[in-house]
Amino acid sequence: MKQSPDPPRPAAGSVGVADPEALARQIAALPHLPGVYRYFAADGTLLYVGKARDLKKRVSSYFQKDHGGTRIGHMVSRIARLDTTVTGSEAEALLLENNLIKTQDPRYNILFRDDKSYPYLKLTTGHDFPRMVYFRGVVDRRHRYFGPYPSAWAVKESIALLQKVFLLRTCEDTVFANRSRPCLLHQIHRCTAPCVGRISSEAYAADVTAAMRFLRGEHDGVLKDLELRMHDLAVHLRFEEAAVVRNQITALSRVLHQQSMEVGSDQDADILAVVLQNDRACVNLAMVRGGRHLGDRAYFPSHVRWLDVAAGEGGSASGEAPSPGESGGGSAGALNNMAALRAVLDAFIAQHYLELPLPPVLVCNVAVDAELMATLQQHGGQRCQVVSAPRGMRRRWLDMAVQGSQLALARLLAEEGAQHHRTRALADALGLDAQDLDALRMECFDISHTAGEATQASCVVFQHHAMQTSQYRRYRIDGITPGDDYAAMRQVLTRRYAKLAEAAETQLAKLPDLVLIDGGRGQVSAAREVFEELGLDITRLVGVEKGEGRKVGLEELVFADGRTKVTLPPDSPALLLVAQVRDEAHRFAITGMRAQRARTRTGSSKLEDIAGIGPKRRARLLSRFGGVRGVATASVEDLMTVDGISRDLAQSIYAALH
Repeated sequence: MKQSPDPPRPAAGSVGVADPEALARQIAALPHLPGVYRYFAADGTLLYVGKARDLKKRVSSYFQKDHGGTRIGHMVSRIARLDTTVTGSEAEALLLENNLIKTQDPRYNILFRDDKSYPYLKLTTGHDFPRMVYFRGVVDRRHRYFGPYPSAWAVKESIALLQKVFLLRTCEDTVFANRSRPCLLHQIHRCTAPCVGRISSEAYAADVTAAMRFLRGEHDGVLKDLELRMHDLAVHLRFEEAAVVRNQITALSRVLHQQSMEVGSDQDADILAVVLQNDRACVNLAMVRGGRHLGDRAYFPSHVRWLDVAAGEGGSASGEAPSPGESGGGSAGALNNMAALRAVLDAFIAQHYLELPLPPVLVCNVAVDAELMATLQQHGGQRCQVVSAPRGMRRRWLDMAVQGSQLALARLLAEEGAQHHRTRALADALGLDAQDLDALRMECFDISHTAGEATQASCVVFQHHAMQTSQYRRYRIDGITPGDDYAAMRQVLTRRYAKLAEAAETQLAKLPDLVLIDGGRGQVSAAREVFEELGLDITRLVGVEKGEGRKVGLEELVFADGRTKVTLPPDSPALLLVAQVRDEAHRFAITGMRAQRARTRTGSSKLEDIAGIGPKRRARLLSRFGGVRGVATASVEDLMTVDGISRDLAQSIYAALH
């Protein structure tokens, strides 16, 4: 790929407004080649990333007419700089565009975020008796994979089905190689026990082949072959083996009967349904593998608020804002909505199937951009039939996906509405600036330990009406008296905010609007000391004190600036939000503490090996010094301070750990 030279920068003082002459010169110099273009605001903010088969034609189309007060018009008015990257093909441009969208999060691009990988059903090869197993990760082409599946449940359900019908093994190779008698799975008729020779490799291979055909959807063919095999065994008077095959036929027939509502075409297919409501969108992906409907998964993109005002401009592929040069014609609400649906669906397809193989059939509730599909097929080397007006079973699948998408979006909107309500209620209850509730940020701290051992502090973050898990942090607390929660709180707050307080005044804007402390007046006083030392605003500090009897719903809010305690009603939305954030901080702290404690205690066997150290003395040592590491760093005199540790025993401990 060839990077275009840096275009001229806009003139000083053009913040937020494009320089028409500079942009015109840049556009005039663009080549008639495929590539990716990027629009920047004067302050350097990336506004938009798009791909084009012809860079000059596509970029020019944005500046050839007045877009008025639409969101696209607002975006164009902010463009101060244009960067382009020429690529060798449109497929390369699509790949680069989506990498930039996912990594740089431009404001005017639809973005789907999904950090979860898809699971597969894996059949190992290179073994006389292949094993079937749930698999998630990088695919190894030496083995056979079936999927991807929408969820772990779908894979495990398929494995359970294959165990019932074909009795394939699921055990590890090391377990298989060391079995001397059949396991429980053989006794409950879920495995043919190849580990102890209860089935020949030829018969097992036939079961594996039948299982693979079943996973590909060849249900009728598998049944006919099993029937022929059963009759052949009976003719040769091998009645016990024929009975086993008969049981397989019975089990398979029962499975197919139970799933008669799902079995249709034997082709794999993905069903995509997209719906829009209240500035939010949902794409529901349902998967059909081997004719079996395996479930669905909902995706919620960001940056779709422009669709309600700009959809009439026409949709474009790959999550782009609508191209001004691709007018949809007319301004009817239905037309606008269809263009918006297409824009969201094209964005999902581009971002999703660049990382996963295209299915043989793609069933959608709106038409898909033909050029996008051609580019994806060229990129993946696979053919895909797109069906937007299905019939029969595919229509039923699509109707199910549309309904699932509507339900998922309704549930999301209800949850978001509740969270918005809680955020506003908390801002009103505490007198916070509620002008921009989306930007309101809370950080909550909690301390966790076991009798002073493995002390950990947690910091969780709430912003944009949701917990921001990627910003959570854990702090390992050292150098304090074990069990001193106040000292632990001082340490974690100092480590969290000291650098921020020392930075320029502009950095102070990054401080949270509210700092919640899990604790009462003691913890809040410790936090106040830290904030006063750092020169920070103590009005941001609020403690969450457990109420009478430590009952949920009776919590009181304690203020560092001396204000009177606030007791909110048990059903108060503000209190529900405070409890949610506090409980998340507690969960995050205690899971980290337990993990650290487990790591620490793996070395406690060193203490157990010392003569004279029993469970009680070991517990006292670990509690006194916070773990084996603390015991190892203690001097002989320090060890003697523990009840029951004499000088001779302290010297033995010191020598053993050094």
